[in-house]
Amino acid sequence: MSEAACDPSPRDNAPALSPAPEGLVLVSTPLGNLGDISARALAVLRAADLILCEDTRVTAGLCRAFAIHRPLSPLHEHNEEARIPELLERLGRGERIALVSDAGTPLVSDPGYRLVRAAIAAGLPVAAIPGANAALLALTLSGLPPQPFLFLGFPPPRATARKRAFATLRSAEHAGLRATLIWHEAPHRLAATLADLADVFGPRTAAVGRELTKRFEEMRRGPLPALAAHYADHPARGEITLVVAPAEDAPPSDAAALDTILRAALAEGTLKAAVARASALTGRPRGEVYARALALQAEDTA
Repeated sequence: MSEAACDPSPRDNAPALSPAPEGLVLVSTPLGNLGDISARALAVLRAADLILCEDTRVTAGLCRAFAIHRPLSPLHEHNEEARIPELLERLGRGERIALVSDAGTPLVSDPGYRLVRAAIAAGLPVAAIPGANAALLALTLSGLPPQPFLFLGFPPPRATARKRAFATLRSAEHAGLRATLIWHEAPHRLAATLADLADVFGPRTAAVGRELTKRFEEMRRGPLPALAAHYADHPARGEITLVVAPAEDAPPSDAAALDTILRAALAEGTLKAAVARASALTGRPRGEVYARALALQAEDTA
């Protein structure tokens, strides 16, 4: 197949930058490498009457790097709801408000959803400038099937709730779910989360993306148990994204998933409640689940 060269000469029909959108504009920012910011993102930030950000210190650094001199104001999970009336009033006056997160695409595991929903309900214009996204970048680098995929944000921080969430996903796979699974995770929980994933999903192939686009970028691939062992011995630092391969067409026995669900449920409630929950999630008969629950209790007290 012949190769085509990019023509460096300007053309009359070349696409031109459109003017900055009006209203509330969601602006994607770099994950770490400032060279990844787009020309449109810079234009919107420079034209904004106000820039809403998770942490003004982080966004101030971005603004200094590109000589952007616009007012910054914090919008985070603790103040978002309270600020909505004021911000809608400003948008209603015709002000242009840019919304950014500390890195990547706003609203994806970041604040802003409630404001966007309120602006749409009020009939105010909402636009977005696309750009970096850690989940999609990790997915494309993982070597795992790119679609369908399921992005799940951060796993629960506590081990019991985390295992229960993973076991629920495993039950969904037994019911037919086939998707590459993606999470963000805090570095101090990475090894424990990988171990829990290995307990529930077995030796499935996975990938850990760390500090993507930054100086110490790492993409480590391998079976979940091997990744769990590596990060137990080599504690991670920085921003983390996990990608786990989808279930195979013929899933193995769900005995491990049943045990995981039962152990998590028994740790939080009564035997009766644990059996009811596990039976509902796995579709197994209550008598069978009850017998297994008694066996697990006996193992744990032996």
